Amino acid sequence: MADRYFDQLGSHFARKIYSSPKGVIRLAVLTRDLQEWVAELAADGQPLRVLDAGAGLGHISEWLLQRGHSLTVCDPSAEMLEAASSRLDTLPLAAGQTLEYLQLPLQQLPERGQRYDLIICHAVLEWLADPASALHCLHQLTHPNGAVSLAFYNRDALIYKNLIKGQFRKLQRNQLAGEGKRSLTPQQPLDPREVHQWINDAGFDCIHETGVRVFHDYMPEPFKSEADATEVVEQELLYSRHPAYRHLGRYLHCWLRPASSDPAATTR
Repeated sequence: MADRYFDQLGSHFARKIYSSPKGVIRLAVLTRDLQEWVAELAADGQPLRVLDAGAGLGHISEWLLQRGHSLTVCDPSAEMLEAASSRLDTLPLAAGQTLEYLQLPLQQLPERGQRYDLIICHAVLEWLADPASALHCLHQLTHPNGAVSLAFYNRDALIYKNLIKGQFRKLQRNQLAGEGKRSLTPQQPLDPREVHQWINDAGFDCIHETGVRVFHDYMPEPFKSEADATEVVEQELLYSRHPAYRHLGRYLHCWLRPASSDPAATTR
């Protein structure tokens, strides 16, 4: 199995993910988490050096740029990087704030010898042939007092979705990977227990964890289509950290710190 890139799929990706209620919920939960968690790194108010690895269409990079941080926006797909630059190049930059683009896979980034205060790695691991080794790459890229915002596709949630749909034969055959070149179901949905072991093995501590879309994807029709979008987002935010529901998130969002660092320390 090879790594999966998203060339020729930019518009399909935008329509299916970012222009849908799924994307609205995902962005709301991720940015809420980052708003709170980044405060651990920027306690002195200084802007951070941020790497957005696998930046996709650049939504999280846009959010961070608007808050004064310097961004290195990276994606192996030329199409995705071009779409991200179309979004980001229109934003004004403050004095000293920088924005650069890299068309590289995550695995090649440590060769550049750069370290970052914050690394964004959202919906990347599940598309890689060797996701465990990617976490070691992230550790090499992280400042000792820095952090990684890691979001990955939750295999447990995919199993549960198939259970409530009665697709037992699919589960018995272990047919959980996405099929076809245009499928946006990841080629390797990840077992959270394995991911947390990889996190530890790579030298990180998981400080926080949140579920992304803990109930929306399970809502039956017509309730899903008739639900008020604002209320859905409010309830997703409310239950995303509830111990009974966060592990049902289609994605899990983890805040990682290098194991030797003090979580209260700043990057300065």
